[in-house]
Amino acid sequence: MYYLLIGWTLYLGWGSVSLAANQGNGRVSMQGSIIDTACAIDMVSRYQVIEVMTLPLGQIMRDGRGAKVPLGIRLVNCTLTPSKPGQPDWSSFVVTFDGLSTRGNLFGIGGGAEGIGIEIADANGVVAIPGVPMPAGKLKEGSIQLDYTLSLVGNKDTLRPGNYQASVRFKLDYF
Repeated sequence: MYYLLIGWTLYLGWGSVSLAANQGNGRVSMQGSIIDTACAIDMVSRYQVIEVMTLPLGQIMRDGRGAKVPLGIRLVNCTLTPSKPGQPDWSSFVVTFDGLSTRGNLFGIGGGAEGIGIEIADANGVVAIPGVPMPAGKLKEGSIQLDYTLSLVGNKDTLRPGNYQASVRFKLDYF
């Protein structure tokens, strides 16, 4: 028992000395990726949480939808020249939104609410269908802001009030 106590005391004493010696040091951790693509997605655009205000059931019954909520995707560091020689320049892109789907080509929700889905539309009013690429857009050097709106829309099922949540993924393809 005596040896154990001395050994533990020496161990603790040694640890505090080594900590004192390292007080001027630190550590930086990094992560990222190197990609061969026309644009990078701005970090703020990659993972978004969008709060939708409380919606009265009567509004969905009366109007068939809730208010439009903005969704933006910012592309940065866009270049038209691919890294591999001999390949044609990039000129266009398509965005595909994907997630749970429900009636009426809407994005499905989870939770207690029923009878609604999420509609995503681009700035021209073209509605996204889960898993189907949106119309192609033109690439340009620099940054590109893609603007969309989200709306809660009745999906023809019986409406039921409650909380809901949804997760929608998006991907970009360049050509």
